[in-house]
Amino acid sequence: MNRSITMRTALAALACTACISASAQKQYPEQEQMKPGMSEYWTPQPKVVTPGDIKTNSAPSDAIVLFDGKDLSAWQSANGGPAEWIVKDGVFTVHKKKGDILTKQKFENFQLHIEWCVPKNITGKSQGRGNSGIFLQDMYEIQVLDCYNNETYVNGQTGSIYKQTPPLANAMRKPGEWNVYDIIYSAPIFKEDGTYRVPPRVTVIQNGIVLQNNTTILGTTEYIGFPKVIKHGAGPIRLQSHGDPSEPISFRNVWIREM
Repeated sequence: MNRSITMRTALAALACTACISASAQKQYPEQEQMKPGMSEYWTPQPKVVTPGDIKTNSAPSDAIVLFDGKDLSAWQSANGGPAEWIVKDGVFTVHKKKGDILTKQKFENFQLHIEWCVPKNITGKSQGRGNSGIFLQDMYEIQVLDCYNNETYVNGQTGSIYKQTPPLANAMRKPGEWNVYDIIYSAPIFKEDGTYRVPPRVTVIQNGIVLQNNTTILGTTEYIGFPKVIKHGAGPIRLQSHGDPSEPISFRNVWIREM
């Protein structure tokens, strides 16, 4: 072997060993010890909202009251005239011959609270028993139906996204007792071509039980056919006057919080 090559190799090895030794001896600062305040921030503070009084069924302080037990001044008929459902004793009842009613105001993202009651003398079965619906932005229906000891197709059951997603549970109270819906809705965002960039999503809680958990809405809730994606902006809340022959249901304590 060439003696000069061997010598160069040995010198290179010695230089590398010296480099490693020098690096090992160099002292670097230790990582600074974390303190609780380093991961805390204080602004902006969330706004203060006074909850409603459960004894009087009052709405939160920042809510828009859609029915206060007195009149339907926040609503209109489907043709734009006055809402002509029946108001009596702090509740309003579907007038099946007068058609649907809609809020005068339009909404995007919101929390909706609405209470509804199937009459004690209800008759009929399946979809023909206490049928109504709550349409979010006048596009997407959350089913209202008497499913207490009344079976129907599951994607048309109480709390379903109609003809799309069945509820996670049947939380119905028996006829004559009040049911409570709390609905949290995120409006869709559209691309320029009219398809969803972000689809609508909804959480539905009935009587304290989750029926829909941040569920994606696939499109319009069609009675016949499959969902359609239709570009839209803010829209009203629609309450359905269904054509089934059963006795009409009633509503009370309706309020909404824009988010």
